[in-house]
Amino acid sequence: MSTTTKPRHIGRNISRIRELKGMKQDALAYEIGLSQQTISSIEGSETVDKEKLEKIAQVLGVTVEAIENFSEENIFNYFNTFHESHGNFFGGNNNSCTFNPLDKVVELYERLVQAEKDKNEYLEKLLNGK
Repeated sequence: MSTTTKPRHIGRNISRIRELKGMKQDALAYEIGLSQQTISSIEGSETVDKEKLEKIAQVLGVTVEAIENFSEENIFNYFNTFHESHGNFFGGNNNSCTFNPLDKVVELYERLVQAEKDKNEYLEKLLNGK
């Protein structure tokens, strides 16, 4: 069993980040000023020259280091940590309201009724003034 680490495949990392951002190759190519075929070639390469990598990182809205150190495992760990620390949407610990929603509805209704009353008074004054 080998203990050497496999070098990062920068092109594959670019591809995965681009896909996670919902961007097509041709959109990335357009933003950088390259062809879609060139982006395809870059994504197939293990290494990318520093200048192109910096442009790609800027367009993708990430750092060069984020591309170089990207791993699917880190993404899953991030979302699992987020999920665990913030509770889940359906019954998590941190989803308690600090107010009664029904009270807020009643308050809003009372404000709307008062606004209508004020509007009616104003219109009556306009009618009586003529």
